[in-house]
Amino acid sequence: MAYKIESAKNDFLTEISGVKRVSDNTLDSYEIDLKQFLNFCRDKEIFVIEHIKERIIRQFILFLNDEKKLSKKSIARKLASLRGLFNYCVLNEVIKINPVKNFQNPKVKRSIPNTLSVASYEEIIKLLSNNIEEDNALLYKSIFELLYGCALRVSELCNLNLGDIDMVGRTVRVKGKGSKVRIVPIGKVSCDIVLEYLQQRGEVSSNSPLFVTSKGKRIYPRLVQIFVKKYISKVSDIEKKSPHVLRHSAATHMLDRGADLMSVKEILGHENLSTTQIYTHVSIERLKESYKKAHPKS
Repeated sequence: MAYKIESAKNDFLTEISGVKRVSDNTLDSYEIDLKQFLNFCRDKEIFVIEHIKERIIRQFILFLNDEKKLSKKSIARKLASLRGLFNYCVLNEVIKINPVKNFQNPKVKRSIPNTLSVASYEEIIKLLSNNIEEDNALLYKSIFELLYGCALRVSELCNLNLGDIDMVGRTVRVKGKGSKVRIVPIGKVSCDIVLEYLQQRGEVSSNSPLFVTSKGKRIYPRLVQIFVKKYISKVSDIEKKSPHVLRHSAATHMLDRGADLMSVKEILGHENLSTTQIYTHVSIERLKESYKKAHPKS
């Protein structure tokens, strides 16, 4: 019996969601990529997975490059999604050969992440401290302290419960990508600020969301993105002003101050060391910049 492409897509997404427990963001990315491929196949009147050969994959890549004008990075991501789908089909003996197997990802030059200077970050905290009487100032200050101080992803931050913070041991229990749990240290200053915020909130239980909106609901990524962008804009003209910039900045500043790469990898919750190594390039570039500005022989 022919296995429809749409059925294969749905079964694969169910597999990586329920069994492999990928993050919601990863699942959304797979769904977007595979839906685009499904629509491409429909336009060519291809409806079953067994009819997809290398020729179709090649045409899809040309379509993404020539018609959609996608970057190499975006095309590489879509190929990874297809590779996952067809590997799933091979493992379940729907097809014998993965048609994406012989396609290599286009070479992508890794961009250097945007980072804030330590002085710029401290200026943000100063601004929030000076406006502490304003609505949500303590909330914002606490969130900045954890995004930067613990190098968290915004989704990890939003999912924190009160019971995830150990104020005595100064650690945070973080559920990262793939539901993998890691323990991250948190500084005394950050603990004190979060504690002040919680005292302002009133009675809470260990299962309560750590951070809530003015209506008492768990904070959500879009809200965090809005006010992080607002405050980064006040102190810096860097291109990207997202919460992830604080994570990038934390990793870079740790390496600048002598932290070893493996320790930074564990704090960030990276699967592979190569992902963490991008921050060594940031540190080197900053070192070169300082050299050019200050050294008489530069």
